[in-house]
Amino acid sequence: MERKRIALVAHDARKGDLITWIGAHIQFLAGHAFWATGTTGSRVKGAHPELDVTPLKSGPLGGDQQIGAMIAEGRIDMLIFFVDPMTAQPHDVDVKALTRLATLYNIPMACNEATADMLVASPLFSNGYTPRPTDFRGYEGRVL
Repeated sequence: MERKRIALVAHDARKGDLITWIGAHIQFLAGHAFWATGTTGSRVKGAHPELDVTPLKSGPLGGDQQIGAMIAEGRIDMLIFFVDPMTAQPHDVDVKALTRLATLYNIPMACNEATADMLVASPLFSNGYTPRPTDFRGYEGRVL
């Protein structure tokens, strides 16, 4: 099994849902490496000490941007981000930037439980999957 590098993020109202989801899928997730925004990472470590979780800064204090940088550097393979669509987020621009980077760099991203379920249940999760790298040559070589 290829060890995946997985980023975990959850808005406050969804942190408990993420903890529960991890518990329900621990057989798929054990053995992988995780990075998580501050409080999310602390809660995941407390609930699932068997997982290799590295907490970063809290999302509003730059944790979303830390994960975004890791995505841009090719150090994250998957983003699990349990979003609360019913609550305005004071750092919404950071959230949008993070999801934009996951899309731009073509990494799998789940923003809800159903999609996260499908990601970890896919044979590609356990059998290895390398997304096609995004080709930025046209963009980088453009003349303004």
